[in-house]
Amino acid sequence: MILRSPSRRDATLILAGALCTHLLTILAPLAPQAIVISHSLKGQVILEHPVPYDQAPDAIPEANLLGEDIRLSEEGIDISSSKPAVVFSETALVEHVPGWTVFRDLYMFNGTLFIVSSSPSSFPEIRYMTSTGLAADVTPANIAAREPTQWNMDILSPEQAAQRWGATTENQRIMSVEGNTILFNDPPQFLAHYYHFCAELLLGAWSFWTGAAHPNPPPPIHRAIFPHSSAAGWRDHPGFNSYFLRAAFPSLTVEVDIDWQDRVVATAESDVDRAWHFPYLLLADRSAAFRGRLCGSTNQRTASESVDGLIARSKLDVGGLWWRPIRDAVWHFAGATENVPDMKREGRLDEEYEETDKFTITYVSRQTTTRRRLIPEDHELLVTELEALVARKNAETTLTKGKEWVLNIVRAETLTKNEQVRLASQTNVLLGVHGNGLSHLILMPRTQFSAVIEIFYPSGFSHDYEWTAGALGLKHFGIWNDTYFTQENTPKVHYPDGFQSSSIPVYGPAVANLIERRIMQEQS
Repeated sequence: MILRSPSRRDATLILAGALCTHLLTILAPLAPQAIVISHSLKGQVILEHPVPYDQAPDAIPEANLLGEDIRLSEEGIDISSSKPAVVFSETALVEHVPGWTVFRDLYMFNGTLFIVSSSPSSFPEIRYMTSTGLAADVTPANIAAREPTQWNMDILSPEQAAQRWGATTENQRIMSVEGNTILFNDPPQFLAHYYHFCAELLLGAWSFWTGAAHPNPPPPIHRAIFPHSSAAGWRDHPGFNSYFLRAAFPSLTVEVDIDWQDRVVATAESDVDRAWHFPYLLLADRSAAFRGRLCGSTNQRTASESVDGLIARSKLDVGGLWWRPIRDAVWHFAGATENVPDMKREGRLDEEYEETDKFTITYVSRQTTTRRRLIPEDHELLVTELEALVARKNAETTLTKGKEWVLNIVRAETLTKNEQVRLASQTNVLLGVHGNGLSHLILMPRTQFSAVIEIFYPSGFSHDYEWTAGALGLKHFGIWNDTYFTQENTPKVHYPDGFQSSSIPVYGPAVANLIERRIMQEQS
């Protein structure tokens, strides 16, 4: 192809085009602290105000401390200059706590996530944002192996990015991935478990996405990427992970390891460097969350960094209202229409407490499982006491506001997923031995007397369901045979030899008495 010098006509057309662009910019300017990206996808993607972050992991920025939109302005560009002006969207930190980060304009090349910024010090230390994504254990070698390297995440200046991927809008080799993305940088080790996937990972992701958009409603999530998991790797054996994800996010696109590798290959195996661009991306990383103060030192719940961190910034409420859109979507998916509070209030979600038509107790039995079972005689006595309680209270309707008391004794594995969700949507008191069945607490209504009662082998304790219940405004009681403790006096985490035992003791009359006192508001 033979190149020619621009003619007078060419120069005139270039100047006319520049003048039109300049006039359009003057007549329709973007807001100075908000960027609205409109794609072919339904709706608009709006997240405001990047937030500065203190490098110390236990420091929480002021909730109203706003950063500036650092997209480069076109003002002052000299189109007659012999050097093309660098027009590159810099990365902005929208929100961050250890293990949870929302970026605006993040890039990926050859599997590495790139922050493009002229102010690298405005970003937290990379180890609090990401890791190598390896499976975790507590050995020093493994802990060291999960520390991120420059191959996991790196920072480029706009000039370096322009040198790699093109300096001007005309020659930039950037492929934009439309919409909003969540990248779950976790191994299958914790993905293939209902509690860890739904009650920890999804709960943490939604809380953080909601808080990042505060005070506006959270925008839609279009894509979830699991770069370290196969299609089967994020699915649990009972199938609740996929059920819950599709119910809560019916339009969500899911990409797994082979899809991520396709994106890697598209940038790496080429004679021309190119990169993927994510307009908005939430990066969730379990190992990074454990480097935070709350998760790593206090409760070992990755979602705690998000929920408790954003409550401290006044970006989430303490009663779990932010979770109700997800819970209600799963209720609707399961066909829950009976005794469901929000449906009876025509979708009003702004009330701290909900009301149900009945007092419903659900005991999730593990007596047919191979571990964490009650002593058979104790199980039988517990059932007898619960049945007697319900029969007695139904005979005393004047003392219970005329509401019927209902007892469900269930083995979750005998119910369909729809049946389990509908049962949880009606449950006021959820009772069971420490185990996966208690994960359904994330689907319970929050009434003034709602409670999760978790039976442990005496002296044993884990924060799993205790923290999650508290995050959603539910009262948690731990049971050691005939005594109980609450969130105000929880013991230290302990796994005694009998923690997984098939002979866990419990005194049924004490449990029945606790439930009665809780529902009758004698035990707060």
